[in-house]
Amino acid sequence: MKDDLRRNIPYAKPSITDLEVEYVTDAARNGWGEKCYDYIIRFEDAFKAHLGVKYAIATSSCTGALHMGMHALGIGAGDEVILGDTNWIATAAPIVHLGATPVFVDILPDSWCLDPEQVEAAITPKTKAILAVHLYGNLCDMNRLLEIAELYGIPLIEDAAEAIGSVYHGKRAGSMGQFGTFSFHGSKTITTSEGGVFVTNDADLYEHVLTLSNHGRARGQTKQFWHTMVGFKYKMSNIEAAIGCAQLERISQLIKRKRDNFNIYKQLFSELPVSMNIEPHDCINGYWMPSIAIDRTIDFDRDSVISKLLSSGVDARVFFWPLSQTPCKGRKAFSRPYQSESIQLKAMNLPSPHCLTIEEATFIVDLIKPFIT
Repeated sequence: MKDDLRRNIPYAKPSITDLEVEYVTDAARNGWGEKCYDYIIRFEDAFKAHLGVKYAIATSSCTGALHMGMHALGIGAGDEVILGDTNWIATAAPIVHLGATPVFVDILPDSWCLDPEQVEAAITPKTKAILAVHLYGNLCDMNRLLEIAELYGIPLIEDAAEAIGSVYHGKRAGSMGQFGTFSFHGSKTITTSEGGVFVTNDADLYEHVLTLSNHGRARGQTKQFWHTMVGFKYKMSNIEAAIGCAQLERISQLIKRKRDNFNIYKQLFSELPVSMNIEPHDCINGYWMPSIAIDRTIDFDRDSVISKLLSSGVDARVFFWPLSQTPCKGRKAFSRPYQSESIQLKAMNLPSPHCLTIEEATFIVDLIKPFIT
């Protein structure tokens, strides 16, 4: 194959500069002993300030943050947690680990996030939380979900792993629920290589999760190696936090780069029968992962498209599978027609590394066009 017919375009790639290298080098050389938490504390403080919340706990993953948060809410065996069916397993896994049951509801056709009306219909005496996942940077209908949560006295949790940069009516994604969680995996808008964070404005919940995050040892405990409960080990390392500190100093630039990527694709797809991530009035979409959903009238062979992209050096990805169709334990609570089921074969993610160029985006869209026109 000729060089001009093939590229090497990853679906995601972080932006790492000399600043990240400088901070990591300092953490590796000096961040030990009394300084072993310096960058972690600095990262937590910077993230709180960015998000506009009172408390943050840096974790080893978003999944770990969800696990501890739901554990602190008392979710356990026999309980149910409602979430959208179109999701990655990382959101549902902590529910199953706690012995509770994920209850899958359908998604809205425009935002691809859980449908509030189906959430309300799925509530039972066993429901202990609603888990709102801001999918691909798209925002859940938080006003309606908060109304439902308050009406039924059920905590609303935000999984904002994919929504750094997304803002709902002046409030950043992850800051509105009982607690929120974020991911800093290498594919995300900002990274710590791996990692996550738990955020909340609830002082008691914060103290509970903080204790859980340190093997159950309460803050201020003077009795050495004494735990007050059985906790977890979901800590972020000081070196990972050093990367995060540098990324947070550049966060406006990194969010802008993601939005620029999306707008390039939006222009290139403007005359084609596809819908993309939405940005409702008075909201900002961080556009972590630009995605397309093909018009239902088009005979679209997603797998052939993915195969063509991969053979051309483009690392494209399928849309998330409905979790109810996977080995994940749970129950479905939805009505037909079922959006989560139908969209999976009609949609796909587009590569969005920070370094994406207009030429590369054009190359990608030109490969897809023959399959949808």
